[in-house]
Amino acid sequence: MTDREELARKAASVQQLEEGNRIRTALLAAVSHDLRTPLAGIKAAVSSLRAEDMDWTPEDERALLAAVEDSADRLDAIVANLLDLSRLQTGVVAPTTRVVGLDDVVARCVRTVSEPSRVELSFTPELPDVRVDPGLLDRVVVNLVDNALHHAPRGTPVQVAASSLGNRVQLRIVDRGPGVPDVDKERIFEPFQRLGDTPGGDGVGLGLAVAKGLTEAMGGSLIAEDTPGGGLTMIVELRAQPMRRIEEVTA
Repeated sequence: MTDREELARKAASVQQLEEGNRIRTALLAAVSHDLRTPLAGIKAAVSSLRAEDMDWTPEDERALLAAVEDSADRLDAIVANLLDLSRLQTGVVAPTTRVVGLDDVVARCVRTVSEPSRVELSFTPELPDVRVDPGLLDRVVVNLVDNALHHAPRGTPVQVAASSLGNRVQLRIVDRGPGVPDVDKERIFEPFQRLGDTPGGDGVGLGLAVAKGLTEAMGGSLIAEDTPGGGLTMIVELRAQPMRRIEEVTA
């Protein structure tokens, strides 16, 4: 090995260590704040419910229980993304693909997001099926839709539309939020990025990184584009399942 090759090897090793340290530092920050925040909400609500000196009305109890459920859902989403990121970085994601209807998967996923009533669905007629891992696609759709709901102005809808383009199927998640500058459109897919968030913002900043990694693991792609008129559009492209010819179906 030449001196130049040895220097290049050492430089690559140092860069890998620095990247690992950066991720560990960010993860520690996430654990110290983003994981503790929903836990604190759960503890506060439960402690209030257990307080013997308080006479809660049924409405108060329902509100406190709803706060527990909301915090538990936030905690579950954060932990799921941390586990997904760990699987992606260690290369252990092994998709088990099968042919599914994209409209069926998306409709089911939307029912589990934070505000399903704000999501508008649109599918072109005769949309081709896709070959994906349904579980991984669930995680992609939920992360992208929840991200759009988080950044869209209150009361405004998030549009989720699917259409075919040649041998690909496109899923578009459209919001009317503040958008992202072109210079940052790639960086938003890096772990622990929360562009434009205030110090009090919630979330670890993993949703987009996980969505991109899982999409690519299934042979698809995920990019961000400006929404015409303002906002951000996430575009998931997946392989369309070729339609079987009629003679093959009836044979």
